[in-house]
Amino acid sequence: MIPNTNYNQLTESYLFSEIAKRAAEYSKANPEKEVIKMGIGDVTLPLCKAVIEAMKQAVEDLAVAETFHGYGPEQGYDFLREKIKNYYAENGVELDLNEIFISDGAKSDIGNILDILGKDNTVLIPDPVYPVYVDTNIMDGRNIIYADANENNGFLPMPDYNIKADIIYICSPNNPTGAVYNKEQLEKWIEYANKNNSLILFDAAYEAFVSDKEIPRSIFQIDGAETCSVEICSLSKTAGFTGTRCGYTVIPNKLIFNNMSLNKLWLRRQTTKFNGVSYIVQKGAEAVFTAEGRKQISENIDYYRLNAKIITETLDEIGISYCGGINSPYIWLKCPYEMTSWEFFDRLLFSAGVIGTPGAGFGKNGDRYFRLTAFSSHDKTEKAMLRLKEFVVNKFK
Repeated sequence: MIPNTNYNQLTESYLFSEIAKRAAEYSKANPEKEVIKMGIGDVTLPLCKAVIEAMKQAVEDLAVAETFHGYGPEQGYDFLREKIKNYYAENGVELDLNEIFISDGAKSDIGNILDILGKDNTVLIPDPVYPVYVDTNIMDGRNIIYADANENNGFLPMPDYNIKADIIYICSPNNPTGAVYNKEQLEKWIEYANKNNSLILFDAAYEAFVSDKEIPRSIFQIDGAETCSVEICSLSKTAGFTGTRCGYTVIPNKLIFNNMSLNKLWLRRQTTKFNGVSYIVQKGAEAVFTAEGRKQISENIDYYRLNAKIITETLDEIGISYCGGINSPYIWLKCPYEMTSWEFFDRLLFSAGVIGTPGAGFGKNGDRYFRLTAFSSHDKTEKAMLRLKEFVVNKFK
């Protein structure tokens, strides 16, 4: 037996374990000091009432023979897929029900979608980037090339026709940079993909944070996307399902490569390797798309948007440049005074008791940048920004 030796090519996944280690050491040495964590991309507000009530009713359904549910359809229950179909229609996107697949989250599908894509494909991934894009392709042994996302291009790399990529990863709003593609920029990516017979894997996990009506919330709002794009979305940040686990992937029927339908390949993959998301979770997810659910969830998202505003206003005040915070829950700031991201992490922790995420963990282009998230409480966000302001002003000016 020979293990998958591609795993030997993975770099050690040290980022968050190293953050936790340094934070624990600081707390042990300074037990009297409060540490404010603004690095992890996890939500803090509870599931909304409409979701909770729907899940409670689903539990009751399972307690009665007449409404009991056992195995569900691997692609998801129609009651949830219908709601998602209608949600897309509000943005002018018409989908067939069989193009929508319910999953246990975007992260799973980002990795699992590679099962139906050949290992000889060349993959184009932006840098800095969500590490799952890179690691899952290394595990399969694919050739990876990187698109520079940097300050000069607003962390939004554009197509280069001198490069031939078969699979292209786009995340908008972006994790970690918070940058967001506009319609014209996405049109250029769609044009490139269709001309080169490429596939775009579009990560729309943060689409609910887009408030600008001119910014597409779905790649399928762009003409031609249905012949070159898969869209992967999540309820983790939209509705607080980080621990509940539910998302969905859209694979158009028009997505044909070498006379093979990716929609049919994905259906075959899911029916073989996946038993579907639980009935209870899908009933909770259905409530996300009801009028009351959307009202309650909108209030939660506005709460996080205010946190982002608090952060960006502080950075404006102390003169630190940044990307994101608008149409995104992430703020990608430039480390002051040419510090590396780990230097800034240590100084901010030891001087201010605030934890963020060093940009170096997202790729070489992130080495002098730092990610903060808007998923904390108002109180802790305000307190952290007061500490940051005092730290920068007193320590460096």
